[in-house]
Amino acid sequence: MARAGLTSASVIAAGAELADEVGLDRLSMGLLAERLGVKSPSLYKHVNGLADLVHGIAVQAGHELSAALRDATQGRAGSDALYAAAQAFRTFVLEHPGQYAAGNNAPTNGPDDPLIAARGKVLESMKAVLRGYDLDPAQEIHALRMLRSVMHGFASLEADGGFQFATDIDESYAWLIEFADRSLRATAAQPATSVQKL
Repeated sequence: MARAGLTSASVIAAGAELADEVGLDRLSMGLLAERLGVKSPSLYKHVNGLADLVHGIAVQAGHELSAALRDATQGRAGSDALYAAAQAFRTFVLEHPGQYAAGNNAPTNGPDDPLIAARGKVLESMKAVLRGYDLDPAQEIHALRMLRSVMHGFASLEADGGFQFATDIDESYAWLIEFADRSLRATAAQPATSVQKL
């Protein structure tokens, strides 16, 4: 039975949900049409093909991840904000692996692309966490990249089933974030120095 009242937003939302279920690499217009109870050509009234669908999912993912980070860290600072942000980040990746993959992989389409703004909101949420550490401004971009790498790497490996040892994964993540916290506090306590390039 066909679903009436489809819009671009509802098609993208359904695509995001499906991508989380089957994986972004298995998402297709045909599969989404089947989910929505319509013929594939009907979807092209709302999105311009699979790339456009994935782009829309990426924008949605950016807004949702930034909101999750903002809500988790509101009223918190320093270590408290870092732990809350880390948990919110990990939870989002594990609950929305397809959306998260789209958010990382979709290309942007020029300077006015809403995906740029959506990704920017995620970065601003992470920058807000770092403000509690009072880092030298010259260190901020390095710290931001470190945090993103730590959280992305761990959560992505976990989502892909990459951890095989019996040690509790929650404990490992807590250990990693504590390590990052100590590193940030130690960096803030030291004068800024030039970073050796590898």
